[in-house]
Amino acid sequence: MRYVEPLFRPPSEADSFILQATLGCSWNACTYCAMYRGKRYQVRPLEELQAEITEAAARYAEDVRHVFVADGDPLAMDLDHWEPILRALATAFPRLRRVSTYATARNLLEKSQDHLRRLRELGLSLLYIGPESGDELTLHRLAKGATAAEHAEGARKAREAGMEQSLMFLLGAGGRDRSEAHARASGRLATAMDPRFLSTLTLTVVPGTPIHRLEDQGRFELPDTRGLLTELRWFIEEAQPSSAIFRSNHASNYLPIGGRLPRDREAILAAIDKALAGGTPLRPEWARGL
Repeated sequence: MRYVEPLFRPPSEADSFILQATLGCSWNACTYCAMYRGKRYQVRPLEELQAEITEAAARYAEDVRHVFVADGDPLAMDLDHWEPILRALATAFPRLRRVSTYATARNLLEKSQDHLRRLRELGLSLLYIGPESGDELTLHRLAKGATAAEHAEGARKAREAGMEQSLMFLLGAGGRDRSEAHARASGRLATAMDPRFLSTLTLTVVPGTPIHRLEDQGRFELPDTRGLLTELRWFIEEAQPSSAIFRSNHASNYLPIGGRLPRDREAILAAIDKALAGGTPLRPEWARGL
């Protein structure tokens, strides 16, 4: 395939066919994110995308079960662009079970309920959303472009359209000064958004980003390892989804852990407490990454 680098996808989409329908991110203002800096947002022509789907089908038609539509937030595309893409994918891959994409609260709120329902009918079934925090001050500092209430409303619209959500929250995103407020509010937002899948990652301060400049100026300080584990505990204490698969096994995290919430809450808390007491080896720095 003819990808325009850099290209990103969630870890759970490792075996998926990736269709790069857009380039970059339509928002591209988050202060911690370096993924699409310098990459102008574009929606790729339908003719190119249809040709790539046809090419992939000629090789892998019977093998593709999952498709991930990249780049940053393709949900921003109009229905007139989405519909032929989803129809072509369904035709090209007879065993297709799931089409997923990144989404933001902003572009969920911009879509009508009928628009979202139509996307679901055509096969778009899973949205990856990164609120990163539920704390209003932290959301402002991160320049997420949406409040906690707007994230909850976007999630409601997605649920009512029949779409599942996979949410990502960033340990450390509030810095030391907002650590507990950020973690607990994030857990409460996870409750309100009520996803099918829920994960925590750990903020990595990337050189060249606005948050890195704040760190250099002494205006942002990432919590230490113990502080990050404590944030994870606060998050789990507050998160009350109806039934979510939880994971903190991303490469950025010190403590890979998982389970179902609320079913496994006490076991997860006990595992965090064991790590805080020094009874569990943590992922070494050399093994951590974005």
